[in-house]
Amino acid sequence: MEMINQLLSTASGWAWGPAMLTLLLGTGVYLTLRLKFLPLRHLGYAFRMLWKGRHSSQKGDIPPFSALMTAMAATVGTGNIAGVATALFIGGPGAIFWMWVTALIGMATKYSEAVLAVKYREVDEDGRYVGGPMYYIKNGMGEKWKPLAFAFALFGSIAAFGIGNMVQANAVAGAMETAFGVNNQVTGIVLMLLIGLVVFGGVKRIAHTATALVPLMAVLYVGVSLWILLTHIDALPGAIATIVESAFTGSAAAGGFAGAGIILAIQFGVARGVFSNEAGMGSAPIAHAAAQTNDPVRQGHIAMLGTFIDTIIICSMTALVIMVTGVWTGGETGAVLTASAFTNGLASDAGAVIVALSLSVFAFTTLLGWSYYGERCAEYLASTKIITPYRVLWIVAIFAGAALSDYFNTVLILADLLNALMAIPNLIALLVLSPIIIKLTREHLQK
Repeated sequence: MEMINQLLSTASGWAWGPAMLTLLLGTGVYLTLRLKFLPLRHLGYAFRMLWKGRHSSQKGDIPPFSALMTAMAATVGTGNIAGVATALFIGGPGAIFWMWVTALIGMATKYSEAVLAVKYREVDEDGRYVGGPMYYIKNGMGEKWKPLAFAFALFGSIAAFGIGNMVQANAVAGAMETAFGVNNQVTGIVLMLLIGLVVFGGVKRIAHTATALVPLMAVLYVGVSLWILLTHIDALPGAIATIVESAFTGSAAAGGFAGAGIILAIQFGVARGVFSNEAGMGSAPIAHAAAQTNDPVRQGHIAMLGTFIDTIIICSMTALVIMVTGVWTGGETGAVLTASAFTNGLASDAGAVIVALSLSVFAFTTLLGWSYYGERCAEYLASTKIITPYRVLWIVAIFAGAALSDYFNTVLILADLLNALMAIPNLIALLVLSPIIIKLTREHLQK
């Protein structure tokens, strides 16, 4: 098993190396320029479209707002709490700056993904609207590209069990055991029951649950974070200055912090931005394809808000709380570092409890969102007959992720590798179909 892990780690390191990060960033930069910085210019317009998108009678399965909440359910997960802390610990404060840059560029990528998802979606045998990279590759790029669509669906259906299932279930179990002493197997059983009740209700029940939970958890987490920032307002300007300065100079060693160079800051900042908001991975457009809309560009505007809210708002709250409380040099990392920051910031053990509960709810919604992504990928490969067996396997994997640890590292490394592999077909499609994205955008703006 050790040899397998080593081989997978090497492959994952290559897959997420400079070439992949350059492809992800390069695609985002290219689309940002082709769209003439539309995501930044139209941010206010996008929020207005989001407010109007709470209800719709147009073609689709769920309201545009619910489509965004379903996508955000999958993206707002353990990475927003543990991942940001790890990036800061290894890459230094400068990593946060590059995380911001990646998110601002990634908004164009997420916009483009959703535009294509709605443009090229289909209606399946059961009358559901389905779409995503596999469909816009097949329907937008032609027959000769279908192997690329197959590859995305294959990687996506398997990768979902890692990033969206076992990793999240394990995080919930760990949080519950640390904060409340709950046995991992008990957490696994409860998660199986709760997720099962939602998943077997299909996309509409997933969307309803996400629409209820995602705004609530985001507001509560951001609210507590803002309170800590307000009570440490004197340290905030210095924290922001350190983040910006370290992005171009690196970070000197301090306390338990080992120091980090510029390259490390860029690498971990970009990686954290991508892992957190998933811009370019091709997952979010699967949810946006189900939106009740006849306008791909309008849904694209709504979709790009997911990247903004996830990274620019929620991830930034985690990073800034860690910075202003001064715990980032203490030698801790991951969720432990974030819990320490909140405990210090609130001057109460309630801080650690809030982090544990937030991490659990974030991970719970990720389990829901990724169940839908994996299911749609599996359906593309084997038609609607695969849906029920896939859901059953999804529920079983939750218990394995929460209660078993023998093969967990292997699953984690394999998931990272497959995530990179599913991004490649999607990024190729975005570049090939970019003229369609620009054409649809111009037509919309001329109305």
